[in-house]
Amino acid sequence: MLEQLLRIVQEVNEAPDLEKALAIIVRRVKKTVGADVCSVYLSDFDKREHVLQATDGLNRSAVGRVRLPLNRGLIGLVSERAELVNLDDASTHPRYMFIHETGEKRYRGFLGVPIIQNRRVLGVLVLRHREARRFGDDEVTLVVTIASQLAGAITHARASGELARLQGAEDLPNRFLQGLAASPGIAIGTAVVVYPLADLDAVPDRVAGDPAQEEAAFRAAVAAVVREIEHFAKRSARSLRPEDRAIFDAWRLMLESDILLDGTVEQIRAGNWAPGALRQVIAEHARVFQAMDDPYLRERASDVRDLGRRILMHLQNVEPRHIAYGPDTILVGEEISAMQLAAVPRECLAGIVSIKGSSSSHIAILARGLGVPVAMGVADLPVGRLEGKEVVVDGYRGRVYLAPGPVVRAEYQRLRDDDLALTNELENLRPLPSETPDGYTVPLFLNSGLVSENRPIGIEQADGIGLYRTELPFLVRDRFPGETSQYNNYRQVLETFHPRPVTIRTLDIGGDKPLPYFPIEESNPFLGWRGIRITLDHPDIFLTQARAMLRANLGLGNLQLLLPMISSVGEVDEAKRLIRRARDELREEGHEIEMPPLGVMIEVPAAVYLIEPLARRVDFLSVGTNDLTQYLLAVDRNNSHVAKLFDELHPAVLKALELVVAGARAHHREVSICGEMAGNPLAVPLLIGMGVHSLSMSAGSLLRVKWVVRNFSRAKARELVEIARQCEDAGCVRRLMMEALEEVGLIGLVRPGK
Repeated sequence: MLEQLLRIVQEVNEAPDLEKALAIIVRRVKKTVGADVCSVYLSDFDKREHVLQATDGLNRSAVGRVRLPLNRGLIGLVSERAELVNLDDASTHPRYMFIHETGEKRYRGFLGVPIIQNRRVLGVLVLRHREARRFGDDEVTLVVTIASQLAGAITHARASGELARLQGAEDLPNRFLQGLAASPGIAIGTAVVVYPLADLDAVPDRVAGDPAQEEAAFRAAVAAVVREIEHFAKRSARSLRPEDRAIFDAWRLMLESDILLDGTVEQIRAGNWAPGALRQVIAEHARVFQAMDDPYLRERASDVRDLGRRILMHLQNVEPRHIAYGPDTILVGEEISAMQLAAVPRECLAGIVSIKGSSSSHIAILARGLGVPVAMGVADLPVGRLEGKEVVVDGYRGRVYLAPGPVVRAEYQRLRDDDLALTNELENLRPLPSETPDGYTVPLFLNSGLVSENRPIGIEQADGIGLYRTELPFLVRDRFPGETSQYNNYRQVLETFHPRPVTIRTLDIGGDKPLPYFPIEESNPFLGWRGIRITLDHPDIFLTQARAMLRANLGLGNLQLLLPMISSVGEVDEAKRLIRRARDELREEGHEIEMPPLGVMIEVPAAVYLIEPLARRVDFLSVGTNDLTQYLLAVDRNNSHVAKLFDELHPAVLKALELVVAGARAHHREVSICGEMAGNPLAVPLLIGMGVHSLSMSAGSLLRVKWVVRNFSRAKARELVEIARQCEDAGCVRRLMMEALEEVGLIGLVRPGK
């Protein structure tokens, strides 16, 4: 049975369209199971009917003509229950319906299996048998598996309009594929499919005939990729802002890292040829990033793999495919790299659609800097059939429309015009202060983790850096960076933003962010040895970093030091002792060091309930809403099964934030929000109303948040907080805030249209 199943699945996957896939299924499943009839009924949600879409055993002329109400018969029963129904004598069941149009006889055996995608029943796969028969477990398993395979094909057909055409609809319904909203905006254009030219995974191990020659070839390939990156950086200089161009420096940092260079050379000298050595090192390095919880750092795995493929291309002397990019290009791919994006002239690029990736991917960060709409994580995207097709990208909601009908296209053309008007209005905000209508200033800071060696990474609109992640320089080396190396990094960032404050977080590693040279194996890294817990257990690591930060602050005075993953006052006391020790050591060495403002991250529930004793010990508090939401709701935001439960507007999260602000106020301490919530226009009025002092976010969100700040007085914001307190679920809060934005004319910040 397994062999037949694999053959059927392969045939279905190779079918050019849904109609042929259905024909294969009904014919092959009927034969494999030994049933008298196999049919597929698909749901027409607009007309609330199940349509006979394919059959082997019933009257073929009934296909497309037989329509059953959604709630009628055994087909309706399977759909209602969203579970299979297996009957040895269906004719005795109270929901049995005899349909003479199909030419059927009094069949007794019945197996109906729902075709489900994302909790929605798309149709029913049905087997019938003349004699009484209850289908066996192996047969049921086969049919369930086929139904799950069919769900993806149906979703594609709905999105492209193919299913509507099969069902004879005169006006194609508005179907779309759902992904993740990664960069706001509306794009209408022509799909250009891109794919990697070099396949690292296919490279075998092979004994190096001449290790010295292999090493030379590898170093030459790396140098060629460095030149490519420099070319892309120059090409993007006019269209990318300085802080977004810093991404090219991050690539160079990865490319020239000890792990990549020394690791590959070591493998070559051990006897492996250059491509095999490269494959092994890239795979190990990518796995380190992929295992991380921090979405920003986890997405660096795709950059590592892309750099590896680029190096392999030069090792294999593969010429890049020449693509003529036309106007309104929609870049489409399974996993689009930032280098593929950089190859498209800015004046041609309209939008981006990718099967893999998230809003923290480098591609998404770059796209936001360019103002290009993006939908990432579009799992059902039929990439192979999209070249040259018209595509609409709704970057606000992560929706993708394939071959849109005239009604959809006209509507999105109108929305795109509205969006362009909104963009122009945002640009007018650049010189204006981030201030509420009643004169309350809300400083807007930048979250950053990129190391820029040659150009600024900040922007004029940011009041400073609210969160600077220090992990990347640790992750791209094969040993802990020394004090001088760290000093140079921190000094550059502090000088770049001087006199604006820069909040630098101490090393936040652990089971979810393991260092290659400091492996940590844990069954539950989220609740394990991580953040401040590790650095306090290794005071040598903490002291070296503290010394580098304090030295970097000499003569500048804009450093703020932030401690991650705090869950007890003892951790703060011990960290302060070590920082003072670092200060005293540097003073003994002749440096006039002063203690910088010290803050703690509030990201675990324990810190919320210890807020007052924590506030007494530090100078400011910074709330990491990503982790705080995750811990409060017991939801792993990276787990696709429960990610939809992760919601920063959940009443429990709002209540926790109010407790933090109240505790901080009692001791005259300021509170900053540095999670994704700070860049969410729906959340900003609530944060202002609670009394949050500042917000820190990605660069692409600054102007949008500024617009919200300038349209909500503190009195109005407090009123919204009072109403939100009455909400019992996140949906209620979301509706409240959508109405609030619409009332002041800012609804276009969170959905298309004015």
